[in-house]
Amino acid sequence: IGEKITIGKVNTIENSNSLNFKYQHSIIQDNVSKLGVIVSIEANEINEKINTFGKQLSMHIAASNPIALNSGEIKPEIIEKEKELIEKELKNSGKPQEIAKKISAGKINKFIEENSLMTQDWVIEPKKKVKDIISEMNTPSLKIKDFFRIKIGE
Repeated sequence: IGEKITIGKVNTIENSNSLNFKYQHSIIQDNVSKLGVIVSIEANEINEKINTFGKQLSMHIAASNPIALNSGEIKPEIIEKEKELIEKELKNSGKPQEIAKKISAGKINKFIEENSLMTQDWVIEPKKKVKDIISEMNTPSLKIKDFFRIKIGE
């Protein structure tokens, strides 16, 4: 085609006994879009409720761009970088050091909560978290195994 094409990001999701759901945003043509999400969900039974949740979850991931599934999976270097940014911001605010430490801890906790899929506000019902929606589904075997979000230019 005469174009320089660079592959920037790839991932393989391999979970046996899981069902993968996809979402494409800004579709250019079949299977080509500007933003794509794949989420792998495990459940003992697959029904319409699970299928709907899988589709909604993949759209949620596209909209909210979580870094990790759970807070413990966020890379320490990302948290450290965020801490540095917050400390710089607070240093320039002129607040006493004790108050600045408390504010910093609160901001870090909020950053972790907002960037972990399970603790994010559910896009469809923002008063609830993703983990609350999973609990409400009353499907004990339901587990989010993995997800991957890719956007052109990242």
